[in-house]
Amino acid sequence: MNALAATNRNFKLASRLLGLDSKLEKSLLIPFREIKVECTIPKDDGTLATFVGFRVQHDNARGPMKGGIRYHPEVEPDEVNALAQLMTWKTAVAKIPYGGAKGGIGCDPSKLSISELERLTRVFTQKIHDCIGIQTDVPAPDMGTGPQTMAWILDEYSKFHGYSPAVVTGKPIDLGGSLGRDAATGRGVMFGTEALLNEHGKSISGQRFVIQGFGNVGSWAAKLISEKGGKIVAVSDITGAIKNKDGIDIPALLKHTKEHRGVKGFHGADPIDPNSILVEDCDILVPAALGGVINRENANEIKAKFIIEAANHPTDPDADEILSKKGVVILPDIYANSGGVTVSYFEWVQNIQGFMWEEEKVNNELKTYMTRGFKDLKEMCKTHSCDPRMGAFTLGVNRVAQATILRGWGA
Repeated sequence: MNALAATNRNFKLASRLLGLDSKLEKSLLIPFREIKVECTIPKDDGTLATFVGFRVQHDNARGPMKGGIRYHPEVEPDEVNALAQLMTWKTAVAKIPYGGAKGGIGCDPSKLSISELERLTRVFTQKIHDCIGIQTDVPAPDMGTGPQTMAWILDEYSKFHGYSPAVVTGKPIDLGGSLGRDAATGRGVMFGTEALLNEHGKSISGQRFVIQGFGNVGSWAAKLISEKGGKIVAVSDITGAIKNKDGIDIPALLKHTKEHRGVKGFHGADPIDPNSILVEDCDILVPAALGGVINRENANEIKAKFIIEAANHPTDPDADEILSKKGVVILPDIYANSGGVTVSYFEWVQNIQGFMWEEEKVNNELKTYMTRGFKDLKEMCKTHSCDPRMGAFTLGVNRVAQATILRGWGA
């Protein structure tokens, strides 16, 4: 089942639990707008190259739409639709005043020079500047993009609309980016894990963790969890996988990955088959890489008692069913990895106010939002006698449905 089919399935299950009528259900599923544009740029060698850029704006009942822009050669429309929809529910679960969006350009950023990427970003912004905006749709970085991409979008957008730092988030600090944004998703994962374990009478300290994916999210989660006394026993990334049953020295591993661009060759742990990372013996498994990695083929082999979904859609519905029967508790992606969009919201607020916060305030506010979000999720689990995934979906869908009805948009 692809990401869109799985997201639609979860939405429909939540809709039934909430008793939404079919007309409202249909209107909540249909995207507000889908934009597709041609972006032609001169390359450094003087030839012309054409790329397709797009933006799916899913829902704006609760506020401006929000979501990443990715640069990737295989940008798949169904997946982008699914991720735009997930952003709608995610922002509602986090109780921040946004709807969902997603977009990007079908290109391989590794094959483009910095100046080609800048030209491409500026042309894309020229094509969509009337469809995005501080109170309309606020993009952010995603796969293949980063703070520099956001800086180019901000500059190009400002040529048409005046200086507008709040039009994008995830910007460089010098252009109005927020302190704490880099660590936000990983920190949110740590706060969510803490809340879940507290519910089960446990704490992070002494628990054994396996982290699949050691990019921005996985590495920050590992660092913060280890600082809380958690034992990271295995880690993987695109270069390989490593294991140390006594716990990996995370500061040393972070230093190694910075120098060698990956976990491969780290001397403080033994190399293992990357395909076995998800089924290693541990208490808590944190998938922090790609979607669909936990499926019917490996779900029965998973030994973890808890799964914290730091990635988007890492568990497919078949695996969900198998793991549920085994008694594995899954903290769903639309709550677990919402720290990033929450601090993006803080960045937007700071830009609108023209008043920047200290990092301590950012982190304290994030903890407040993640703790409250977990409490709200658990209330929905009790109300509808459902698992945390359905608790999160019913919470998000209900908030968007209520806003839609209150605005008079109910079909």
